[in-house]
Amino acid sequence: MTITHWIPRSSLIDYQREIENLLDSFFGSGPEEETECAISPSVDIEELEKSYSINIELPGVNKKDVSINVNEDILSIEGEKKPGKDTNKYKYHRRERTYGKFHRSFRLPDIVDTNSIDAVFKNGVLNITVPKRKEDLSKNIEIKIK
Repeated sequence: MTITHWIPRSSLIDYQREIENLLDSFFGSGPEEETECAISPSVDIEELEKSYSINIELPGVNKKDVSINVNEDILSIEGEKKPGKDTNKYKYHRRERTYGKFHRSFRLPDIVDTNSIDAVFKNGVLNITVPKRKEDLSKNIEIKIK
């Protein structure tokens, strides 16, 4: 019997990479993230029966500083987390919160209705609902030969 040293952290990181690869295979990896972005908000993408739900954590970000756009099959969310007023007049002993621009992009699957996307920003979480098209694209359609 062999005893193997188990490192939980690396297992979780590997698991996270596998999930990201799975999502990328379905949604596509989308354009590369912009390198000047200081923040990369956490995102959850969930498939529901009639839609996809995209939840993005944006604590400390104002709704007016966020924009959402769809260009062909790419959904882009960008914005900026700004520091509070008068931050330069204080002497900080520790400053761990990050500020700056962010940008996230996702390739949408063919089965979504991009004209009916809805977004709600509440309690620091942006929820984007991407409905699936009503017609079932996976159904078998018989083509008559002339």
